Amino acid sequence: MNNDNNEREYHASNLVGVLAGLLVGTLAGAATMFLLAPQSGKRTRMQIQQKSIELRDQTTEMIEDAVAQVRSEGKKLNKEGRQQAKKLLMQGQSALAEQMEHVSDAVKSGKKNPSERTFTFLNR
Repeated sequence: MNNDNNEREYHASNLVGVLAGLLVGTLAGAATMFLLAPQSGKRTRMQIQQKSIELRDQTTEMIEDAVAQVRSEGKKLNKEGRQQAKKLLMQGQSALAEQMEHVSDAVKSGKKNPSERTFTFLNR
């Protein structure tokens, strides 16, 4: 029993010693921080504000550059799309003219020889 009481007192005094050391260390750290701080809190807040303004300006500039680049690419793709559409339109008109010529030739040959008209129609 006596041994248990001694052990409890040792743990209690050990805990008090640790807490006292922690308190003294904290106070020493805080005092050192205040004495060795490079600048005041007000100055630090101003510096943080200035850096945040610089960061905002840089971000705005980057976004504006990105938007300009997207617009440029959009215009380029639009121009290429229009050129491709014109090219396809011309190809379609050319194919249509060629088919119209074939139909016209078939109609002419059908007028010349009515028996071939039936044969041409059946072959399609």
